[in-house]
Amino acid sequence: MRALVWFREDLRMLDNPALFYATEEATEGVAAVFCVTPSFWQKHHMAPIRQSFLLNGVFELSNELAKKNILLKVIHVENEDHLSEMIHQYAESIGANALYFNHQYEVNEQSRDKKITRYFQDREYLVKSFDDQIIFKANEIRTQEGNPFKVFTPFKTAWIKHARIRLPRILPVPDKQSEPVGERTLNLTLESSDLRLSFWPAGEKAAQHRLKDFLKHKISEYHIARDFPFMDGTSKLSPYLNAGMISTRQCFHAALQTNQGEWDSGNLGVKTWISELIWREFYKHILINFPYVSKHKPFKPETSSIEWHHDEDLLLAWQTGKTGFPFVDAGMRQLNATGWMHNRLRMVVSMFLTKTLFIDWRLGEKYFIENLIDGDLAANNGGWQWCASTGADAAPYFRIFNPIRQSERFDPDGQFIRQYCQELSELDNKSIHEPSDSLFKGNYPAPIVDHDIAKNQVLRAFKRLKTEKL
Repeated sequence: MRALVWFREDLRMLDNPALFYATEEATEGVAAVFCVTPSFWQKHHMAPIRQSFLLNGVFELSNELAKKNILLKVIHVENEDHLSEMIHQYAESIGANALYFNHQYEVNEQSRDKKITRYFQDREYLVKSFDDQIIFKANEIRTQEGNPFKVFTPFKTAWIKHARIRLPRILPVPDKQSEPVGERTLNLTLESSDLRLSFWPAGEKAAQHRLKDFLKHKISEYHIARDFPFMDGTSKLSPYLNAGMISTRQCFHAALQTNQGEWDSGNLGVKTWISELIWREFYKHILINFPYVSKHKPFKPETSSIEWHHDEDLLLAWQTGKTGFPFVDAGMRQLNATGWMHNRLRMVVSMFLTKTLFIDWRLGEKYFIENLIDGDLAANNGGWQWCASTGADAAPYFRIFNPIRQSERFDPDGQFIRQYCQELSELDNKSIHEPSDSLFKGNYPAPIVDHDIAKNQVLRAFKRLKTEKL
């Protein structure tokens, strides 16, 4: 049997189920393929910086695979309707009779993979696919009644219970193949002019280096530092996890080793990071168990009747970091300048859009996906719906962050604000959180809304929804 491994968002060799089992089971060699699908990416609003990061990762992966005599061919597919035929054409040309790949869980990706599976099976190919982005299958983590969890804390409890019994092992890098099969063609246009990518070196080696650095220097204080955007206190691993340059299994095993095998005790920093990794699992399970969230629908159906405001000027002010609320503006400017945003700021700016401006969360979700290097449907959708109080385990509708109080608490000296709102850099540590009217004579905008008035309007809207439900 000769196997073709189809890489997608799993751009690594260590702990890659499809690659490992293909090399274990194929008696006549293994080849690899990656498909560049710009129309598919554009339909999903994938950020250009994320596309570039993925392609840079393919380049790095190809180099590492070649050392194992596994040749990676890049195929450009202009029309995704032809994907099955183009992969099959290459498989036929190299004499492969098996296709291996790892699952993706979004609705369109699931539909695509089912179509390709049928196409290959109809031509008498062996097709094998594997769970990779989640630790446990979606039907393994269930309530006592056998239903999917909708709330994080009991999900986490059940998840850890499973993990204590059986945490999947890390699969080794495959052995070097006796001889190469197929051809190695990259045919990639790699992005070199986007300076933002210099902070995100692509590839498996870069991901593992970042994990080691985080475990050595940051994780013990993670529970504190992660909330302060002016501190370098987070792992910065999200782009690598989303591109599959490192696996969540590797992260869990590394965290456990650092924490003497403890899941929910021991070092507070490690314990907190483990919890954040389980949040990623939770949102993946939500995506799988409730696929309608992939279709721009709220997790809580009753919230679909919310009459969100539609104000293009307010939306543009939010997108460009010109709301007149410094902490919000600094967060949005960080996103626009770097392709990434600190998680505390993601919550603040998301809640500002949905619960101060009362603008539809889907517009914010779309803007994030269009700009984030770590854009991931499950986490992005879950986070936005949490902030908008429309999602699983969402924030109560009456929880509305005050951006000024958030700023004073998590950027007390204005260090982060000064970095991205330089027109405010000369203000003292108190004024910088809420510049007075006299300061607006410069080029920083006045607040686009009165936060307290806007908050009360939002509360009334949610109360009406709650009353209607009753």
